[in-house]
This record gives sequence, structure tokens and C-alpha cells, in this order.
Amino acid sequence: MPSRKRSTSGLAGCPGRGPVLLACLAGTVLGLAAGGTSAADGNGGQPQGPQEKHPAAAAPLPATVPAAAAAAYQVAEDAALIRIETPELAAAVRKKAYVTGVAAQSLLDKKTGFRDPGFGLDIVDWIMEPGSDAAYRDGLDPELIYRNDGPFRLYHGARPKRSIEGPQICTKAGQLQPSILRGKDFVAVRQQFTYRTAAPGKTAGSVWTQLLVFPADKRYFLAMDRIDAVNSSEAMFLRIDMPGHVRHTRGDTFSEIYLSYRGRIPAKEFLADFAPDERFDYRRDRDPLPERFIRGYRLRDPATGKDGPWLAGMTLEPSVVCEAWCHQRGYVCMIEEFGGRPIRPGQSFRAAFLVGYFDSLEEIQRVYDAHKGHTGLEATADGWKLLK
Repeated sequence: MPSRKRSTSGLAGCPGRGPVLLACLAGTVLGLAAGGTSAADGNGGQPQGPQEKHPAAAAPLPATVPAAAAAAYQVAEDAALIRIETPELAAAVRKKAYVTGVAAQSLLDKKTGFRDPGFGLDIVDWIMEPGSDAAYRDGLDPELIYRNDGPFRLYHGARPKRSIEGPQICTKAGQLQPSILRGKDFVAVRQQFTYRTAAPGKTAGSVWTQLLVFPADKRYFLAMDRIDAVNSSEAMFLRIDMPGHVRHTRGDTFSEIYLSYRGRIPAKEFLADFAPDERFDYRRDRDPLPERFIRGYRLRDPATGKDGPWLAGMTLEPSVVCEAWCHQRGYVCMIEEFGGRPIRPGQSFRAAFLVGYFDSLEEIQRVYDAHKGHTGLEATADGWKLLK
């Protein structure tokens, strides 16, 4: 995800305590109940800063306040941010500038005081497919150009890929209009974006939907990303950061990385830059399907060197992942691509995730096994559930 990443926009200290309570949704389904890939479900890598663009597709929804919700969590909202605080976590969701997922360094683990060290969690990019755009690159919208020649090899590796629809949502959408749902013991945020540029022969208009669910009594949140496609592709995929990239100076913010398909990797392996396909990558067409798909890092206090909790991102159905990177390019880049199978207009594909803090790898694996096998997520005022 090349168009990133050097500004955290002052989020390291938020969200604060004692936010103003909001009125939220009741009885409206924020998730998507239909499953899998079915017709019924109805730039090129160069660093650039966020820009203000058009509002996204999600519109505000009617609101009510369930009783006793305030005891479980608090939510505050202003023009730029949604701030969520539970007994276990604090988090923020950006509405403007660098959007999608959970905002950079806002996920606070109240048990340990640690925060995520990167550019955000479950951050979303382009819709893509295998193949090169070289034949039509000169006439392509710059935000869709994807190169892997010369210096871009470090960012993108050797495998040719191309964008189907853009822009890269996180840096170029500019503004989203998230909807908030307040349940008895959880809060959920839904956001959407309609892609507005497309490659030659393709149509703009596919819709990305993200649902984030924060249970009040957990040190993690659940997420779903879904694409409702308007184009055909033999191997369409969505590119995201999962859980998120790791900013560091010679390993000062983490002591090791864990990849369920590679094992434990010490921080010293990430002191020098290397391309994504040189080491530690996963490819569904090459590698055995792992029993669990977990990617995480053991956090470390830069000031003292003391180890903290694990921050892990779990893709709850391993088979949806077609490729995943874990490489050094000034920071540890944790790009993940899911889908990668034939899609036709009117069909959809999705993945479900669990992201948060854990005291041990054994705890991570236990939590994974309790949620494994799901690709969707749904929330109403009555509760939330994972979907097969």
C-alpha cells in the first residue's frame, strides 16, 4: 500500500475520557446477511498525502438510544472523528482525510497502556486483479497506475497486478459518512464508499462496505470488509492492511512478529528494507492452507525496551486470503489481499476479521478457534453475530 504513510495527524493522544454520549441506531441491520459470492448479494504506489474528496455513499440513518448503553461504553462524535471508549479499549474512526478502519495510534489497550504503532488498522485500498497495466498505462488515471518495475519493486514485488477500480480509499476518498449503532453491550460503526474511477473496459461503481463492532467487555474488535462488484474478473481481490503496518526505528516498537503460516520472526529481521516477495509472504496458489490465518506483533515500549501485549489481526476464514505480505520498507508493511476468485457484476465477496490485544500466542489461538470459519458480520440493536 504505497500511497501512505508518514503522518499520524495528532491522533496519538486520543480518544480522551468522558466523551459526550450520542444518539444512535436501533433495529437497523448494519451488516450484510447474505453470504459468500452470489448474485443475490446483490497512483501507482508513490507516497502522497490525504486529500479532501466527495462524500462517500453511506448516509446517516435514524437514531434512538437503547437503555443502559452508557454503562457499557461511551461514544463521542465531531466533524472529523468518532471516538469510542469501553472498559477495555479506546478507539477512533476518522471521517475525513486518512479514512477507513480504526485511526492510527487510537486503539488503546487499557490493561497495559499500549497503542497500535502504525498508520491504522483494517485500512482499505483499491479493487485489483492479477495482470499488468503496462499496455494501457499511458492513458490510465494516475490514481490507478500500479507499477512493479525499478524502485517500485521494493513496494510491490515482482508479480504483475493492476487496479480495476479506485481510488485508494484511505488516502483519496477524502470523506466518509459513518453510521453508528448502539447495542446493549457493544457499539458498531458502518462505513461505505462507491469507487469512482475504473480501468479501460471496466465500470466505476462497485461498493465497499466496512462494519466494525466493539464489544464492551473485550480487548478486541471485529470487522468485515465487503465488495459488491459491478465488474467481471477472473480473480478480483481487495487490498487492505491487516492488522496494520508497524512503524519503528530498528525494532524499538516491537520485539517479534508472528505469522501463522511462517511462525515467530524476531525484530532484527526487519532492520533493512526488502521486497514483499523476498521473505515472509503468503500465496494461496503456492503455500499450504494454514489452519489459522493470524498476523501479529509483540509490542515493545521504545523507552524501556520492555515487552507489552501482542497486537494481532485474524482473518477468520483462512481460505479467503489470496496473498499477504510482511516486509520492511521503512516500516513493516502488513498488506493482505482477499478474494482472488471469479466475480461477475452483481456478485460480492467479503472477509471477517478480529483485531486486538492479547497476552500470549496461546490466547490468540484460543480466541481464533472460537470464531473461526466466518466471512461476514452483522449487527442490529439486538446484538451482533458472525456469518458463514
